[in-house]
Amino acid sequence: MLALSNVRIGMTAEKTVTVTPDMTVGHFVAGMPQVYATPMMILHMEMASGSAIASHLPEGFVSVGMDVKVRHLAATPIGRTVRATARVLEIDRRSVVFEVEAWDGDRKIGDGTHRRGIVNVREFEERFGVRQLSMSLG
Repeated sequence: MLALSNVRIGMTAEKTVTVTPDMTVGHFVAGMPQVYATPMMILHMEMASGSAIASHLPEGFVSVGMDVKVRHLAATPIGRTVRATARVLEIDRRSVVFEVEAWDGDRKIGDGTHRRGIVNVREFEERFGVRQLSMSLG
């Protein structure tokens, strides 16, 4: 696919966040600990993955998450800084596979793989009847 002609194995990016109360499992599920929630870790890994290739895709193309295989290895309390990293491992006709990790300082708190599909935004929105939001969620 021409949309991936500028994407290379080894491209990297990272997303750094400070854990806030609304990122904890306790925020989403009553009675659970106030530690960094697994879905938030996955979100930050996905954001790093998308960032690794976004500027290398043609105008009108984006990457969308389609597969996640992740382990959450350790709890991270509110106030700690988490760094999610992504590195391109494989490129095929319509998707890219990333190695993803999350770190709390020098302690690895998560790892795995993530696949992102490459789509033409206009065609994707027409196919699924999606309308563009007027504000950015970024």
